[in-house]
Amino acid sequence: MLIRDALIYDDTFRPQRGDLAVQHGKIAAIGEQLDPETWGEVLDARGARLVPGFIDIHIHGGLGYEVSDANPDSIDAISRMLAAKGVTSFCPATMTVAPDHLDACVRSIGEYIGHEHGAYIHGIHMEGPYISLGKRGAQDARHVRWPSLEEVRRLEAYAPLSIVSMSPELPGALTLARELTPAIRVAFAHSEATYEEAQAGIAAGFSHAVHLFCAMPHMHHRSPGLVGAVLDDPNVTAELICDGVHVHPAMVRLAFRLLGEDRAVTVSDAVAAAGLPDGVYRINDTEFYRANGAVFINQGRTLAGSSSNIYDEFRNLLRWGIDETAALKTVTINPARVVQAHETTGSIAVGKTADLLLADNDWNLRTVMIKGVLQDGSQSTS
Repeated sequence: MLIRDALIYDDTFRPQRGDLAVQHGKIAAIGEQLDPETWGEVLDARGARLVPGFIDIHIHGGLGYEVSDANPDSIDAISRMLAAKGVTSFCPATMTVAPDHLDACVRSIGEYIGHEHGAYIHGIHMEGPYISLGKRGAQDARHVRWPSLEEVRRLEAYAPLSIVSMSPELPGALTLARELTPAIRVAFAHSEATYEEAQAGIAAGFSHAVHLFCAMPHMHHRSPGLVGAVLDDPNVTAELICDGVHVHPAMVRLAFRLLGEDRAVTVSDAVAAAGLPDGVYRINDTEFYRANGAVFINQGRTLAGSSSNIYDEFRNLLRWGIDETAALKTVTINPARVVQAHETTGSIAVGKTADLLLADNDWNLRTVMIKGVLQDGSQSTS
């Protein structure tokens, strides 16, 4: 296929007018006035923006489906939902659940990988159960436990793990981090760590932070804590939920200034009630309240995740004054690097997987391509 006359955001993330050819699911050529006869079907972009497919490395569910349903059909529904929103690949995120339930969740994902009908899976984001009780948020306190290499290795046998998130202050956390890195990204999450404990975590292999500012102590000028340690270290990446609810836009702008354009990662942290109308839902024995652009538990007192998606969050970033290049990298190449997929996806370059989006001048999504295949519902521009 030839995508003709597009504004291509190549691996410099600066737009240039030209054509792009796709063959066997990969980007085969980029240039000006490529020969249509060589590449078969032509998709006329008519000057639309051609950008890498978005990557969400932290999503729990949506439209009533949860990764923790332990059902491949639920993963399939999430995969299709994401593709419709411009997300071409993702990391399904598990929750803090009982050991046998977590086994079932990971097994279901392992069974589904390779059969995706929408966004494809890089690997699992294991958020919990190795977290602080004091910062558990909506995670189930009954199943919080200490880090276990035995459990992680057992889960690895069922499906690939991309990220293991935990609290560095827990007994055994630093030892586990040393065992897992660099094959698996180890991330700070749901933690009460001090600055010093966070630094010890970084020294042991922690190199990413889950939903920065959320479920961790506030930064103080005499006690910078986990947030201060993450922002201060140039080798640590950090997620931001940019829905306008979890983090104030001013704090997002501040974080971007400190993280720079290469360390910030936008995630949805969307849960099962995402994409549903406002209201009360009971999903997997938990009562969720969806209201005001977010999802809550405890009768609306505790944030339980986002109801957004990273395409809408990307547009939020642009509205909040974040530089276009920085905003685009935070949903493409930066998350790809976190899950060590940057050699194959996350940017537009010859030889990379053809995960591509076409959007108009106002960033309205028009076309989604995953591994060289146009997705159902994509608008043809030919």
